[in-house]
Amino acid sequence: MDQPIPIPGEIPAEIPKPELEEPKNKMNVWIKSALSLALYLALGYFIFSRNWVFLLIVTAIIIFHELGHFIAMKIFKYNDLGIFFIPLLGAYVSGTKQEVSQQQSAIILLAGPVPGIIVGTIFMLIPGNYNIMISETISLDEVGKAAILLNLLNLLPIFPLDGGQLIHRLFLDNSRIIGNIFLIASAGLLTWVAISSGIYPLLIFPFMMLTRMVRDMQNDKIIAKIEGEGIDLVKSYDQLSAEEYWRIRNAVIKHYPQFRDVNPSPPYEISPKEELIINVIQGLLQRTVIQDLSLAGKFLIMVIWVACFAAPFLLDLSVRSSFRI
Repeated sequence: MDQPIPIPGEIPAEIPKPELEEPKNKMNVWIKSALSLALYLALGYFIFSRNWVFLLIVTAIIIFHELGHFIAMKIFKYNDLGIFFIPLLGAYVSGTKQEVSQQQSAIILLAGPVPGIIVGTIFMLIPGNYNIMISETISLDEVGKAAILLNLLNLLPIFPLDGGQLIHRLFLDNSRIIGNIFLIASAGLLTWVAISSGIYPLLIFPFMMLTRMVRDMQNDKIIAKIEGEGIDLVKSYDQLSAEEYWRIRNAVIKHYPQFRDVNPSPPYEISPKEELIINVIQGLLQRTVIQDLSLAGKFLIMVIWVACFAAPFLLDLSVRSSFRI
């Protein structure tokens, strides 16, 4: 039977909760974002046979997509926002928020692909778009098709794509088992796509997904033990009191083998591994997910999701029929 987590007791006023050695700031985030974009462009330049025009068009579509997510997260007051590029694979927006709204999450996830599909459809409907050349070999019509295709791919119900995250947030958040089945199915499908298409960098996604799932399952067991000791983990790191920090720290030392050489408190001594311990504690703290979407609201979101797939093709067919193409 597990022994209870040691309780530090009354902590002296001069023993505060340790802070991160390198607090996040806006400048650091944007420097990392710029560096990731530079690496993305450098590798893309050689992968796409040094075709700058094609690379810049694809990059512009991706940036437009990510800006949709970024603006929506900014409106909903997410912190530490940044856009980060993954060479050969795309980009993502990073941000933090203690209370996560189901409704806001759905809007954020749709704010990336929906504007891109709308703009791509407009490009395809402009009269004479075949003759409007962006470069010697790429027309405005082709740019529109590329924008629609890339954003529709992102809406596929496969994790970690926007469509997969949307399905997960709307229907699977309350069931860890069903959510894990969905993740495993997504990982299997992505693995098949990567191997069958020869796009092996895609394998990084299923690897990261399965690794995170295993880590989350391990964390769930530890979280249950910590909360069983009466410690509230539904809060951010900044909201932790010094006493809560040192109690959770003792639990981390107890349950994580890599910290077995760290002395529990008291005494309240900062370990050379303190930064790693803080990162683990941050991973254990739970965000509050607000289930604020009714059945009608979920239905409306799904109608928008289906319409994204149908609208570009229906509009294109309508225009072609009008001009008898």
